[in-house]
Amino acid sequence: MTEPVIRTKLYGFTLLNHPRYNKGTAFTEEERDAFDLHGLLPPHVGTLAEQIARRQRAFDAYETGIEKYSFMRDLQDINETLFYALLLSDVKKFMPIVYTPTVGEGCQRFSEIWRKPRGLFLSYPNQARIEKILSHKRYDNVRAIVVSDGERILGLGDQGAYGMGIPIGKMALYTALGGIHHENCLPVLGHVGTDNEERLENPIYIGWRHKRVRGLEYDEFVETFVRAVERRWPHVLLQWEDFAGTNAARLLAKYRDRLCTFNDDIQGTAAVVLATLLAAMKASGASLPEQRIGILGFGSAGIGIANLVVKALVEEGLTEAEARGRIYAMGRPGLLVEGAEGIHEEQKDYVRPRGDVSVWKVADAKKIGLEEVARNAMITVLIGVAGKAWMFTEDAVRAMAKNTDGPVIFPLSNPTSKSEATPADLL
Repeated sequence: MTEPVIRTKLYGFTLLNHPRYNKGTAFTEEERDAFDLHGLLPPHVGTLAEQIARRQRAFDAYETGIEKYSFMRDLQDINETLFYALLLSDVKKFMPIVYTPTVGEGCQRFSEIWRKPRGLFLSYPNQARIEKILSHKRYDNVRAIVVSDGERILGLGDQGAYGMGIPIGKMALYTALGGIHHENCLPVLGHVGTDNEERLENPIYIGWRHKRVRGLEYDEFVETFVRAVERRWPHVLLQWEDFAGTNAARLLAKYRDRLCTFNDDIQGTAAVVLATLLAAMKASGASLPEQRIGILGFGSAGIGIANLVVKALVEEGLTEAEARGRIYAMGRPGLLVEGAEGIHEEQKDYVRPRGDVSVWKVADAKKIGLEEVARNAMITVLIGVAGKAWMFTEDAVRAMAKNTDGPVIFPLSNPTSKSEATPADLL
């Protein structure tokens, strides 16, 4: 079986600076003759395995996560083949650097790390140019897009243009873990400003220095982008990533029937949580309908998890009302009960009647906290997507542990600095 041949008009220094075609020291003598590479490379002709070993040694010499993240980003921008070969050589070792949790700090320090173009920054001032930007022939083979507007990056909040680290990282996983060729992947940052004052005041911030555009202007910008995508790639997969609260659910509902699209925070997180929850039931010998499930943090991710768990419970034989009754949703005002402040429209299906908690022993009936929910509702499963560290307190976990011999606890917020608890603390 012959190896596939890539034909290119690039040669010499230009070829070595093209991350998709650069092979570094792996260019053979014949290739060095053909592409005028002699003198630009050291004389040794290496193999991919040797290159991987060399890069692993360089990677291991760095001490901090952000140093390792920066190293991997540089490698991706220099030699994509070697980048993916290194990543796949030890996925368990490299994936937490390429994506979560280290990508969070990578986003926070994006100005320091960004060196070469990767993906597309589609900014609000360039709205009229979006279709022209997408029309370039270099994007002819795009089949999958990850887009973010940078407003809710992991548990770090609004990062503006720095949010581009998320689409870049997620698209790397599409290739490394999903097998989609990197030529078919396009990271996109829909940049409409930021309300993060630290970013706006930072002299090295690389984004548009403007407050975040909202309302009708925001919707028109997103519509311009989606229309351009539909015309350019009618069969593309479009993933929405790290959009804030109401925008996440609203945009998914608006566009889900217009093209192949999904929201990872709402649907992807929910799928992983349900899969793991079902695995926990199998491991413990328990049944899902027996569980009483607390969800701390009831934004787009929490609601998505709740909705999918309800579907699973209905498949197990419960009515929809009974399934919703198994879930105790907790947001900023504590347990969502009738009359509590700050309840949003999309949360209302999970607001509990005041009568359900009338006999509970609580300090303040207007704000019922996690420990009180764990104790009074006899919680057996606890899921955290609050984006705030150490919310799973020892008292709350110990109260929960009295309800079951096999408590199931998922502190899911990332990066690690925002996690509700660590495994060591919980154990």
